[in-house]
Amino acid sequence: MKKYLNNLPQEIKDLIVLIGKVSRETKMPAYLVGGFPRDLILGAKDWDLDITVEGDGIKFAENLARRLHSGLIKHERFGTATLILGHRLKVDIATTRKETYPFNACLPVVRAGSLREDLLRRDFTINAMAVSLSEGAGQKLIDIFDGKNDLAAGKIRVLHDLSFKDDPTRILRGIRFQQRYNFKIEPKTLGLLKKAIESGLLDKVNPHRMRDELILMFKEKDPSAIIRKLYVLGGLSFISDKLKPDKLIYNLLKSINKEISWFMQDFPFHGQFDAWLVYFAALLRPLTLAESKKVIRRLGLSKQEEKKILNCRKVNQRFIMRLKSKQIRPAQIFTLLKPLSYEAIILLRSASRDSLFRKHIADFLKIYNCVRLCISGDDLYNLGFLPGPGYQKILNKVLAARLNGKIKNRQEELALIGKLVKLSPRLKPRRNT
Repeated sequence: MKKYLNNLPQEIKDLIVLIGKVSRETKMPAYLVGGFPRDLILGAKDWDLDITVEGDGIKFAENLARRLHSGLIKHERFGTATLILGHRLKVDIATTRKETYPFNACLPVVRAGSLREDLLRRDFTINAMAVSLSEGAGQKLIDIFDGKNDLAAGKIRVLHDLSFKDDPTRILRGIRFQQRYNFKIEPKTLGLLKKAIESGLLDKVNPHRMRDELILMFKEKDPSAIIRKLYVLGGLSFISDKLKPDKLIYNLLKSINKEISWFMQDFPFHGQFDAWLVYFAALLRPLTLAESKKVIRRLGLSKQEEKKILNCRKVNQRFIMRLKSKQIRPAQIFTLLKPLSYEAIILLRSASRDSLFRKHIADFLKIYNCVRLCISGDDLYNLGFLPGPGYQKILNKVLAARLNGKIKNRQEELALIGKLVKLSPRLKPRRNT
């Protein structure tokens, strides 16, 4: 493994050496596990470290945090901890453990266990490898279940026959890994996977766990391929029995890929933007409003997430025809698009190939949404008027004039409000004090 570890950034190599020293000092064998060994062998750049420790993971993490002068989040109940380091680097530390499942699709009963038991509880062989970090152990690869050969063969394989019954979310993860790495699900695993879907095991998954898995799925490079594969293998009834994506939906999902890349590249400072929500809203598009709300609430999405998804449904045919018009003015474009979330705007652009329609959306994001007035309500107050609903009406009219290029600076804005206040019956003069 040394040849793989030597290719890491120096900061990561130094951190791994330090973990080895802490392992020796605490007499707790430590191992790199999970996705890190997999991606290390594949050459993927994922620097978050997943460490498991034979001993006490919390105490190990406390010791390491002191050496690194880093923050530490502890989860005493699970025997795990997370160190947050600079440059968005994260280190998860856990005690080696074994898991048992009293019944299908339930949360596991967790107890301390050996390294072998810890690796056996994982989903696929390619994620069940470990690298020893203890000083003197030589940073050797521990590959009990032949994961490295499966990586080389491009194969997704479960560790035992009850894997999907124990945790049906592994169905989604298996298809994610298959699409991400262009691997194949080996025949026996594929048979077990299909049987688990047909048995309705995905319907039994805790809704919040399903939400988390769906978010990960929509964060993959090509969610449309994953959705298509899931639907072919057994349908999407675990989300909604009304979901039957057709060619239009698959094309829309693919179009979203391009639009999100465009948005992220051209508008990196446009505030919070949840790309996964665009895909999810697109998938729910064929459902009625009531059916969409049912899915959203069953999965336990936040109020803000629900608002953004439902925001994507506000657009009707009249809205679209207005935005396609050659005669539409910048202020009208602004009025149409400003109430929508960025997620809704990207979905809207993804669904159309009309060049003028797409240009109007681009102009809104590049130009109109960045226009700011030089004046404010304070200027109206200073002109002798009490605050009230009339303030906003006048400011909106000034903004419309600014967007349409009729005025260009503060002086012209002030001149315009001087004219508008004379025509506004809603403004009340304030008394001199």
